[in-house]
Amino acid sequence: MNRMHTGEAEIDDDLVRRLVSAQFPRWAGLAVSRVDSSGTENAMFRLGDELVARLPRLERGAAEIGHEQRWLRWLAPRLPVAVPEVLGEGRPGEGFEWDWSVLRWLPGDNPDFGDAQVARDLGGFVKALRGLDISGAPEISRGRPLRTRDAPTREAIAQLGGDPAYVAAWEKALAAPAWAGEPVWLHADLSPGNVLVDGGGLSAVLDFAGVGTGDPAVDVIPAWNTFAAAERAVFREAAEVDDATWERGRGRALSIALIQLPYYRETNPVLAANARRTIEAVLSGS
Repeated sequence: MNRMHTGEAEIDDDLVRRLVSAQFPRWAGLAVSRVDSSGTENAMFRLGDELVARLPRLERGAAEIGHEQRWLRWLAPRLPVAVPEVLGEGRPGEGFEWDWSVLRWLPGDNPDFGDAQVARDLGGFVKALRGLDISGAPEISRGRPLRTRDAPTREAIAQLGGDPAYVAAWEKALAAPAWAGEPVWLHADLSPGNVLVDGGGLSAVLDFAGVGTGDPAVDVIPAWNTFAAAERAVFREAAEVDDATWERGRGRALSIALIQLPYYRETNPVLAANARRTIEAVLSGS
């Protein structure tokens, strides 16, 4: 397993086979194979053709497993695209310390830059999610005001050499008006690896571990981390994003990419490459 973090759990095919056999004997005979993914918080393993096991790499991810299981069930029938379906709630065992999930496998590919239909569809997903009833929904750290990211963002800029263009772009985003409305539902991790396309449009959205409520700007980041300039406008129109939220979203996209780049430069080249492209997109000003 490619290790990206200190303290990461040892997870391999054999562990998954033993966990499945002990806790879900009806699936014990299915073939197990690791999913090649740029994901950082969970390891994914195919179980036969129709299932996937999702195991947290770190304790911080383990705390999100039950949260995801609960809210996926509530959100799924209310969203316009497919999301993971929880088929099994795994528990600690076989030397593995944390809860885990068995989900239905969703086919598809991650999007390439330059797909207007996916931009339109994903904007519609963001709008639909934002419009759901927030009664009883949890507030999440990623939905907090942009300024709460100031210290780690400036630290990342320093690690990357202190480029004045990074500082200027970050300070411009910080100057945007704060969100003054009610919290809204957020996916909070709309990276290209969590979006699937199949047959020319958006087919599924994955990874709801961080779902909750807060500032809608966090779900605007696909404009820069997933789409090229022309599709950026299509996404914005479909998501119905106001000017201030757009600028805060630009800042969040920049902050996330700046922090990811030095952290994953050696351990996750796919994520690091996307971080570089996102930074370039933000600095382009479009």
